[in-house]
Parts: sequence; C-alpha cells; structure tokens
Amino acid sequence: MKIAPFLWMLLIATAGTASAQSTIAETLKGESWMSYRMVHPLHTFDAKSTSVEYKLDIDPSAKEIKTVAAQVDVTTFDSGNSNRDSHAMEVIDAITYPDVTFTSTGVTQRGDSVSVAGKLTFHGITNDIVVAAKPVWSANRLDVDGNFDLSLTAFKIERPSLLMMPVQDNVRFTFHAAFAWK
Repeated sequence: MKIAPFLWMLLIATAGTASAQSTIAETLKGESWMSYRMVHPLHTFDAKSTSVEYKLDIDPSAKEIKTVAAQVDVTTFDSGNSNRDSHAMEVIDAITYPDVTFTSTGVTQRGDSVSVAGKLTFHGITNDIVVAAKPVWSANRLDVDGNFDLSLTAFKIERPSLLMMPVQDNVRFTFHAAFAWK
C-alpha cells in the first residue's frame, strides 16, 4: 500500500526537527490491523483490515512517540459478508474516496497511555479526532493498541439501513499496530 505524499512529507519534516535518536517506525505487515464495529437494532457486526499502514516518528531510548500517520484503503475491510461489505462501500462512495488518512497534530503521554490528537480524512471530509492508545515498548519493538469513535454523520455519510432501520451513528474503531527497528 502506498502512503500519501503528504504523510511522508509530514514525517520527514518532523524528523528533521527531532533529536538524533528519532526513528521512523513502519508497520510490521501481518501483525497490524484495524477494525470497526457497527451496531444495528437487530445485530452488531465487525469488519477488519490487515492492510492498514502506520508510520511513527519515535524516540526509542526515551520511549516517546512524536508523530503518527496512518492510512487504510476502505475496500480492504472485511466483515465476512460480501453483500454487507459491498453495500458499505457504496454508502461511503469508496470509488471516489478509497483512502482514510490520519495525521497527528499532538501526542500526549501520561504514564502507560497516549492520547493522539489529529486530523482524520474520511469520505472527503477532514475532522479533528482524539485517539486513545497504549504503547508497549520492548528492545527493538513497539506494539500499540487503541481505539477511537467516529460519527458517520460528521463525515456526511448516510447511515446504512436494514429493514428501514439505520445503524447507530457512532462507529467504534480499534487497532493494533506493531513496529520494529534496528
């Protein structure tokens, strides 16, 4: 998967101002994922993508995350039901807006938790969000688990319906991002 040029520029620009111990950490393929949960009055379902790309500017010696960038192609989410997935892609206009991107504007670390504020672009709309995460550092590895909520109507998406009943507006996203470096 390609990373949007503006994400690379963000990471390169912030790396130039970071300390000499700064490292750009990239996603470990096959170990990183993102999922979402939608709730309908008749059922709840999850969809997952293992094609999400995360990039971090980190200082491993200080166990500090400086910047975050992420991108996922919406067509890579799989709920296990191809009809539901096709309808979801139609509702979010995946042909016109295939990528969801996130770039951090600030990272706040409190104990073993991290709060990442940033700009999420989805369905052609950019909104501010805050992502709650928990990093786990080891020798040359970092695993980050977290979540955030997204309002479909805030991104001008008509909520999908079944039997004329729409899903809840709030969608919960969870993720696991694994990184390694030398």
